Amino acid sequence: MVDIEIPYENERSKRYRFFEILPGAVSWFFLALPLILSFINVSVAVFFIVGYLLIYVARSAGVDIRALQGYRIMKTHQHLDWNQLLKELESGDINETIDIERPKWHADNLNERRKSTIVFRKPSGIIHIAMIATYNESMAVLEPTVLSVLNSDYDPKKIILVIAYEERGGPQTEELVTELIKKYGSKFKYAQAIKHPANIPGEMIGKGANITFAGREIEKYIKNQKIDPLDVIVTTLDADNKPHKKYFSALTYVYCICPDPVHVSFQPVPVYTNNIWDAPAPMRVVATGNTVWNIVLTLRPHMLRNFSSHAQSLQTLLDTNFWSVRTIVEDGHQFWRTYFRYDGKHEVYPIYIPVYQDAVLASTYWKTLKAQFIQLRRWTWGASDIAYVIDKGFYHKNSIPKKKLWNKLLRLFESHVTWAVAPPLLLFSGFVPVLFNPQSYGAIVLPHIISRVQEIALVGALATLFICFKTLPPKPKRYKANRSIFMVLQWVLMPVTTLAYSSSAALYSQTRLMFGRYIGKFDVTEKAVIQDTKK
Repeated sequence: MVDIEIPYENERSKRYRFFEILPGAVSWFFLALPLILSFINVSVAVFFIVGYLLIYVARSAGVDIRALQGYRIMKTHQHLDWNQLLKELESGDINETIDIERPKWHADNLNERRKSTIVFRKPSGIIHIAMIATYNESMAVLEPTVLSVLNSDYDPKKIILVIAYEERGGPQTEELVTELIKKYGSKFKYAQAIKHPANIPGEMIGKGANITFAGREIEKYIKNQKIDPLDVIVTTLDADNKPHKKYFSALTYVYCICPDPVHVSFQPVPVYTNNIWDAPAPMRVVATGNTVWNIVLTLRPHMLRNFSSHAQSLQTLLDTNFWSVRTIVEDGHQFWRTYFRYDGKHEVYPIYIPVYQDAVLASTYWKTLKAQFIQLRRWTWGASDIAYVIDKGFYHKNSIPKKKLWNKLLRLFESHVTWAVAPPLLLFSGFVPVLFNPQSYGAIVLPHIISRVQEIALVGALATLFICFKTLPPKPKRYKANRSIFMVLQWVLMPVTTLAYSSSAALYSQTRLMFGRYIGKFDVTEKAVIQDTKK
């Protein structure tokens, strides 16, 4: 059995610690570089800053184009009749008597299945496990998630509902999930609330330990029912995650056209719009930016990773011993666990169907501001995977092509460094050279050059604004028309939110890694719900 576990904190060697220090050291070096170059040679500093800006703007233009393309594909997939496509996938022929939209790739998939000697999974035999992780969320948060699974266009008698809850959530949580199972459980193939005991030795407090315990428990039911684990797809959901009604049927289709689904993870599009009208303006900007980036990633499969709600076959989870119980980033880390478990034979397939999630909203405005930083701090802790990938990829025996491994490692490294340094470099570096060389023409005109380039780059923000309004749910009646105006005006906060949240959270996480001050538990984001009374 391949060792895919991330080492405990007290087991990390000096070499491992060096690679934990590396991303933070590189990020701080890049932030200091304009200052260093300005002190040495102002012309070099100017060329570096302008060059970085132009590269970033060019990449941003690509992101904007991908965002629009991804949104178009996502809307197309939401309108497809996936259940009819599944019937035709099962029979092997297109039913010409039924007039529905059939994309060209559907006929290609049918032809491929007819010609291939591979045994594909049959749609009629697929069982889904919807695993909802909860800590202390209220009924107002959790019940709509259960209903979104129940009310999907997929037969609920082929869905197993698992509510994975924490003992440390207290008796009120146990009462809540028991009530939900009693109320809705009979409508599913099977339903179970599974309590994760507190203080299990060797486990970090977090979602990974919770859903892993639940996974091992539900495995017993699957064995007793003699169901093939390759016919079971497990989707993990947070308490506020509401899958689009066509998610399970679309996932089934993609799963059944995979020649080797055990080596694939399936990633829907996280869309943060559940409570977007209720969240404060800074949180709306962050949420929409995250939505746009998730849409972009669907068209960049080389960058796609398990994130938030994601799906794998039960067989894959058995092979990887479920999720990690040693890290707070169990979703992204699961990609790398699977990658090394199968010696590099692992991909992530996009599911162009949204899973609707909450923007950050706590009980008070100041708690909301803090909660947003905590959420991003947890996401940026994914920088801890850099040392893990280097250690497992280059210092443990494997047959992964090193060129392939280097490409993935460099993309991982670059993404975390860019996450940390891009906003402050773009906003402030243009003013550094003139501080050291006030007589230099290049240093004097640099802020003006940067300002003009940034003005051009703002055109790309229209793509984000477009997607923002196209993904908005209907405005609640409790808000007046001027709320829509604020949805436009909020974008003046983008420089502030990217600096105060995204960049700061990334630098915070990487700096903690540098000094070995590990984040020892999964800080659950508080989830508040505003009622029609605006309470």
